[in-house]
Amino acid sequence: MATKLILLGAGKIGDAILNLLSFTGDYEITVADRDPARLKYVEQAGFPNVTTKQADLGDKAVVTELIRGHKVTLSACPYFLTPIIAGAAKAANSHYFDLTEDVESTRVVKALAEGSDSAFVPQCGLAPGFISIVANDVAKKFETLRDVSMRVGALPTFPNNALKYNLTWSTDGLINEYCNPCEAIVDGQLRETSPLEEMERFSLDGIDYEAFNTSGGLGTLCESLEGKVQNLNYKTVRYPGHRDIVKMLIRDLELGKLERRPILKDVLETSVPMTKQDVVLVFVSVIGTRNGRLEQESYAKKIYAQEVNGQLLSAIQLTTASGICAMVDMVVEGKLPQHGLVRQEQATLADFTANRFGRYYAL
Repeated sequence: MATKLILLGAGKIGDAILNLLSFTGDYEITVADRDPARLKYVEQAGFPNVTTKQADLGDKAVVTELIRGHKVTLSACPYFLTPIIAGAAKAANSHYFDLTEDVESTRVVKALAEGSDSAFVPQCGLAPGFISIVANDVAKKFETLRDVSMRVGALPTFPNNALKYNLTWSTDGLINEYCNPCEAIVDGQLRETSPLEEMERFSLDGIDYEAFNTSGGLGTLCESLEGKVQNLNYKTVRYPGHRDIVKMLIRDLELGKLERRPILKDVLETSVPMTKQDVVLVFVSVIGTRNGRLEQESYAKKIYAQEVNGQLLSAIQLTTASGICAMVDMVVEGKLPQHGLVRQEQATLADFTANRFGRYYAL
């Protein structure tokens, strides 16, 4: 019997989630959005086992009634709607999953998860999400941990503007990552660090990259590894030169101020085109002791855009959607806890990549 599932948000990532889930036949899907144009697109796309509903997703009472009767709730909405949707999912006793990178919103989800009869699985996707599963898997191979470094980038395959970047996912989420404080463990202590700082350069497969602090990518891994690792950090990967331009916009022109972020969003969405020709880079490096010796082990993977069920999905669409869909599968199948907070790192890398959706990371 198909599992009743509701997807809130029919944007770029929501579209990819529908593509992956609907063709399995294992899910009976309702998708809700406030934008009738997005819902019309969903209807015309021909996704099987999908019905649409237009609704104000900022109204908790409305969202609670929408969710009621669905075993699983997926939020592909902007981070600022997370507390409303998560609260509604708890009220409707539905398993809850989201993609948010926002630290404050996730704290609300954690609080709601306490004593819940349903599972709360925040920060699914790529980063936070899959990157934590990989980092934890590599870290478990060591007796003691010194350094855990996590690097992720969603980059255009053919960069041709000054930013060397194209929009590939939520602009609100991108700005949030660039502007909000970051978490890290430094010399064994949990700390907040500044976004856009601590820049480093490295090369992979002959291509030069830069990486710098951004918010949210660690998910709950700081809590999971606190007291076990000396240094833990997450940085976003870009092509060289990107950080300096973004820093000028956010710091020098003060477009990072909360009241001015809508201006920055308008500038980016008006001037920086989207692309589905992209590549996702995942790089994890762990240093620690094994058999009494200091050793290093790394994990590196590149995932490219590809056609799925007749639809071209960008690499960031595919990796983000497959991340949340794999976690949904594993909860429904009983491979993860059925109530309370479920952390990404509670999923093993082997189980994740063996999953029909997680396998896109293993190709």
